[in-house]
Amino acid sequence: MTAQRRIRVLLVDDEPLARQRLEDLLRATPAQIVGQADDGDAAVAAIRNLSPDLVFLDVQMPGRTGLDVVREIGAENMPATIFVTAYDRYALKAFDLAALDYLVKPFDDERFEQAFERARRLIELQDVGRLSGHLLALLQNAAVETPPETRARPGYLERIAVEMRGQVRVVPVGEIDYVSASGQYAELHAGEKTYVIRERMQTLEERLDPAVFFRVHRSTIVRLDRIDALLRDAGGDYAVRLKSGAQLSVSRNRIEALEKWMGMGKDPQV
Repeated sequence: MTAQRRIRVLLVDDEPLARQRLEDLLRATPAQIVGQADDGDAAVAAIRNLSPDLVFLDVQMPGRTGLDVVREIGAENMPATIFVTAYDRYALKAFDLAALDYLVKPFDDERFEQAFERARRLIELQDVGRLSGHLLALLQNAAVETPPETRARPGYLERIAVEMRGQVRVVPVGEIDYVSASGQYAELHAGEKTYVIRERMQTLEERLDPAVFFRVHRSTIVRLDRIDALLRDAGGDYAVRLKSGAQLSVSRNRIEALEKWMGMGKDPQV
């Protein structure tokens, strides 16, 4: 392709805000967005009808996933593809082995630019065909499939959109260690990062899977599998210690339910 030709891009993601972020970032690149799709079926149709040069393809979508899209189109017929995933812990090894590029939500501007530039070079060198073998390797690697325990059950949040300095970031619920109240806002604590959203704790409690998250205090919701220990001090007050080392107060009226989940039949030890 000539240097003057704009790269024809298709955006595939079931989250409108995620597509909008990609659209905003692409404005600063030699790209033309030729279409958008919000599910796997629409993505298959768009790839066949629009013949894009490059596809940003969400891995996890309701119904047909991004990998299902590749299977349907055929790895040998796919355009250059940048996968977008929220499940870095399970996907990165497989993507690395397949020598494909990917973006882990939430990704920053620099990471996007790196992925786009790599795809642009492949397209300009007309070397996209080399990726078909990598796609086949990826499809054959079962490790890329997201384990069932990381998927939110139907009806509950899987991702939370966070606005930061004029940009919208998508935070996967699976990355959240705990949520704490801060006035009219809620703080999402994910590893070393904290994201602030304008949302009531009651609303979040109702929209988070109760099999995964537990409200230990009126101002705190904890991801259950992040709990390392239940503590009680000399004054009879309770707290949970997370695997990250964070220590959070537990209301006494929530202790019994928490102990039941932890399989405790006797008083916790400090």
